[in-house]
Amino acid sequence: MPNQVMAQRELRFRTWGGKRKGAGRKAVGDRARLRHAKRPVLKRRFPVHVTWRMRPEVWKLTTHRCFRVLARAFWGGCNRFGFRLVHYSVQGNHMHLLVEAQDERSLARGMNGLGVRVAKGLNRVMGRSGKVLEERYHGHILKTPTEVRNARAYLSNNANHHIGIVGDDPYSSKWPLVAPETYLMRFSMRELR
Repeated sequence: MPNQVMAQRELRFRTWGGKRKGAGRKAVGDRARLRHAKRPVLKRRFPVHVTWRMRPEVWKLTTHRCFRVLARAFWGGCNRFGFRLVHYSVQGNHMHLLVEAQDERSLARGMNGLGVRVAKGLNRVMGRSGKVLEERYHGHILKTPTEVRNARAYLSNNANHHIGIVGDDPYSSKWPLVAPETYLMRFSMRELR
């Protein structure tokens, strides 16, 4: 028996994942809610209706302190990187924007810059740090004069829909922040006069 060599036992590691259905790390939190689909191609001649949601822990956006910060962010980031913020409507936990951009890249850069301004300002007001925006923005490309007219009407009447404000909404733009360049936006402005 002393000359007999002991066989080494095989060491097995637990493994998770693999190439089977449902394998791998499960999505948690933000990743579970939003799948990152490729955005549609944006042409310079089309405006975009953008919706942005805030995280639940962010204060109500229609308070005087928060709205003052948002207005400053809108004015500071309204015309940068080939991106133009023309109209806005701020609600309690989200905002609607009508924007113009040269292409998808300038839209993304402009929205990112605007998001940084909004997040820094709101975090400063709330005395906190961390994420402010719930998820990435949702953009709908407006391709007809009717779509643009309906989007502008939606922005101006959105407060009535959400909180029952009748008349002028103090948290939406009555006039453009910058003069629109797209024909569709200029045409819809002429129509509303």
